[in-house]
Amino acid sequence: MSNSLVAKRYASALFQIAKEQQIIDSVEEELRVVKEVLETTTGLKDVLHSSKLTIEQKKMILKNAFSNKINPNVLNLLLLLIDRHREGEINDVVDQFTVLANDEMGVAKAKVYTIRPLSDKERDAISAAFAAKAGKKSLQIENIVDTDLLGGVLLRIGNRIYDGSLIGKLNRLESKLLG
Repeated sequence: MSNSLVAKRYASALFQIAKEQQIIDSVEEELRVVKEVLETTTGLKDVLHSSKLTIEQKKMILKNAFSNKINPNVLNLLLLLIDRHREGEINDVVDQFTVLANDEMGVAKAKVYTIRPLSDKERDAISAAFAAKAGKKSLQIENIVDTDLLGGVLLRIGNRIYDGSLIGKLNRLESKLLG
């Protein structure tokens, strides 16, 4: 079974529990925190992957790190992943859960390339304008500054690209003139 299938199954199970308890938002935020802690805490991933520690020692480390800070269902998922020697799947499970939560809430992830950082007002305007085109209620925008655009906006939602950048317009004009 591929890693993504494993992650989808665990994420789906946790998602169903969170949906029944109507705590999807808080579970998603807690999972994001877990992922951030695993990525930023030096050596924590190595400790969890270590063959020198027993499963109980690894579980104790996670309990000490998260027990009072996260939902028991999230902690139980982490402990289950440790039990099943799937420590390396934690980040993938978080990503899969986020996809499920976004689908449920009608949110799509979008990468917006601009020549300068967007203001909150601009983010909201872009979200309102393009969410309907993506068939979603809103967009979760990641703003990427790219000075090569010269001006305008390049937006990527999934595999769709909306190019309103000056460089894109110049390239299309060049193609028309040469074609």
